[in-house]
Amino acid sequence: MGCIGVDKITEYLCDPLQRCLKHDDPYVHKTAAICVAKLYDINAGLLEGRGFLEALKDLISDNNPMVVANAVAALAEIQENSSRPILEIASHTLSKLLTALNECTDLTLWNLPGGALSLLDWLYVANADDAREAENIVERVTPRLQHANCEVVLSVVKMILQQMELNPRFSMLPYGTYLIVQRKPTILAHEIKVFFCKYNDPIYVKMEKIEIMIKLASDQSIDQVLLEFKEYATEVDADFVRKAVRAIGCCAIKLERAAERCFSVLLELIKIKVNYVVQEAIIVIKDIFRRYPNTHESIIATLCESLDTLDEPETKASMIWIIGEYAERIDNADELLESFLESFPEEPAQVQLQLLSTTVKLFLKQPTEGPQ
Repeated sequence: MGCIGVDKITEYLCDPLQRCLKHDDPYVHKTAAICVAKLYDINAGLLEGRGFLEALKDLISDNNPMVVANAVAALAEIQENSSRPILEIASHTLSKLLTALNECTDLTLWNLPGGALSLLDWLYVANADDAREAENIVERVTPRLQHANCEVVLSVVKMILQQMELNPRFSMLPYGTYLIVQRKPTILAHEIKVFFCKYNDPIYVKMEKIEIMIKLASDQSIDQVLLEFKEYATEVDADFVRKAVRAIGCCAIKLERAAERCFSVLLELIKIKVNYVVQEAIIVIKDIFRRYPNTHESIIATLCESLDTLDEPETKASMIWIIGEYAERIDNADELLESFLESFPEEPAQVQLQLLSTTVKLFLKQPTEGPQ
């Protein structure tokens, strides 16, 4: 009846609606709550005069989480059409919402557009009085980060970040996501093992876990992280392997004291002689050389052994850059560069530009030995 949307029907619905809001059956309760929001769109003044808003607020104290969720959803819908605040989230109200949230165990309830998601929306705008209360809020909602509904997860992440912004001193989080790690990486620094990849993880989950591990890697955990990345680099999925190799390079760039260990792992991977692993490692090593010039030069001879197998533009450009940058330390730098120049017309622009730049470098460093 509330969905009919005819103003004349509103007055006839008020009395039965008031009775339904006080009914003992939870299903009647939660349906009546949604009806109040529908009728508010038709005749807001009439409903306010009959005390329906207060009745909705009283439903927040109901023992049934379905009723609470629908009451909050109704209040949220009314708030969108009202110029004044409808519900103030005081401490006692906040406690009731959190209690209802923890009782929302039914999957269908969480998947309803007007269900428990509305509870998270209201918690998002709630301002905790102090760090202890903010910590309590986050602790109560954090288990929902593992929910199957992506809307629930995103709402929880948004709410957690909000509380962290308002109360930067608290740091109690057993789980996390990449968004949280970006904002507060130190919070999950001791939980890095949680993000180690499992064999049955979907590939997109594995990729995201690697990103999080890079963010969380520290001097204390780098040995564990490198062992994981080295293992990932021997998997069968080429994209996953490339991601793992690049992650090793990111750790070397991020942690100067761990750069030597990262180089050792890369060298071990190169010696396996898997083509796409070698090519990815060359790209990574070029970035490390740029970050730490004139270091780890002993690996260059090993890289030069793989020139004949390079067929990817980014890898070729990286190897050419290394030759030009360390030409004075490579005995046959001119010969190596000539091997690339033979196919200059067919090379992509990325490789051609790097060849031009490296040729100039070689001429300046070895004017009598460079390619003619």
